[in-house]
Amino acid sequence: MTPSSAFQLSNPEGLYDPSGNAYSHVAEVRADSRLLFIAGQGGEDSQGQLSPVFAEQARQALANLERALASKGASLAQVFKLTLLIVEHSEARLHQWVAEADRAWGAHMKPTCTLIPVPRLALDGMLVEIEAVAAVLLKT
Repeated sequence: MTPSSAFQLSNPEGLYDPSGNAYSHVAEVRADSRLLFIAGQGGEDSQGQLSPVFAEQARQALANLERALASKGASLAQVFKLTLLIVEHSEARLHQWVAEADRAWGAHMKPTCTLIPVPRLALDGMLVEIEAVAAVLLKT
């Protein structure tokens, strides 16, 4: 772990490389961190409208997650755990999610993640929901 990071992501030897699917296997969190638990963020805009396009909803859900984190002085860089719910999950949707995650996190290691296919979410037309846990170092 670096002195400026609240957590370290890793992919232990003997496990397959998950980077092509936009996640890491392990997150170790420092004890001197404050944890943020962000409720599932969907693809609705500030007016509550949902695009019918999965990739657009994924992009909006990530933007909503960024806003929630920013309200507590954090960013996507401090997210170490995601739970991803996808309606009618498919390989095509996985590839779209990976593209959006790559856009959001860049070349950095992605958070640990559990992807759960679901038959539906809270709102009609909602295709994706992202729950997150972030760690922010306590000020000394």
